[in-house]
Amino acid sequence: MMPIRLPALRPLLALLLLCGALHPATSACAARHDAGAPPLLLAQTWPEGHDPAGYLVSEKLDGVRAYWDGKTLAFRSGRPIHAPAWFTAQLPAHALDGELWMGRRSFEQLSAAVRRQEPLDAEWKSISYQVYELPGGAGSFSERIAAMQDSVAQAGVPWLRVLPQVRVADRAALQLKLAQVVRDGGEGLMLHRADAAWQTGRSDVLLKLKPQQDAEAVVVAHEAGRGKYQGLLGALVVMTPDGRRFRLGTGLSDAARRTPPAIGATVTYRYRDLTAAGLPRFASFLRVRDSE
Repeated sequence: MMPIRLPALRPLLALLLLCGALHPATSACAARHDAGAPPLLLAQTWPEGHDPAGYLVSEKLDGVRAYWDGKTLAFRSGRPIHAPAWFTAQLPAHALDGELWMGRRSFEQLSAAVRRQEPLDAEWKSISYQVYELPGGAGSFSERIAAMQDSVAQAGVPWLRVLPQVRVADRAALQLKLAQVVRDGGEGLMLHRADAAWQTGRSDVLLKLKPQQDAEAVVVAHEAGRGKYQGLLGALVVMTPDGRRFRLGTGLSDAARRTPPAIGATVTYRYRDLTAAGLPRFASFLRVRDSE
């Protein structure tokens, strides 16, 4: 876990350039990865001072995105999720979009469970499918929520649920709800335009609001730990999509320090704001990106 010398980085940088770490929009690797991905709506960040009156608000779940096409359950990449037959047997015959969820602060346990080739019933009995979109559905988001509620009621299985959506009166009420969710262990809020037609891609009809920002970077080196971290990972050296590098040493669990994210892995980190040089301030490791 010693820092990588420059000669060893040259092949890595070539790979990163090829796979879009520096220029994701032109990435051949990304195209191959997303070739079988279902069309999904992706969120933008809530603009400060924006009026929430026209939105439906839900909790931002710390789960795994899951797409049901009416027959099979899949990750956002399109790869199949090996759920038990009983879990999917009564799901509707039409498409659903949502998240597999095991409760707040349970992402690592959930992630391990849903990636098993042979699912364990004991784990899946603690997982719910929280749906929040009806892909291809007609009408406004409010109308699609009503249609989802009818469909879920007809399915009649307790692990299939429509994620609760509420309205807030104003910005003060929105901040109060955010504070309550975060205090209870949640990540933040999602806000969806109530009158929006179904659409895909990254759009401002869906916005995320969190007390901290998050972003992604590629691991380019490991720094050895010192003191109590002697023999373990001290920090990750990561590179942002625009080529900026910084150290990511906080937020790492003991398990992550023993078995750190691989060189070339994409990790998600949280930060408060940016320095004058454009680097994240108070950055903290969150997780290896859900590449599925």
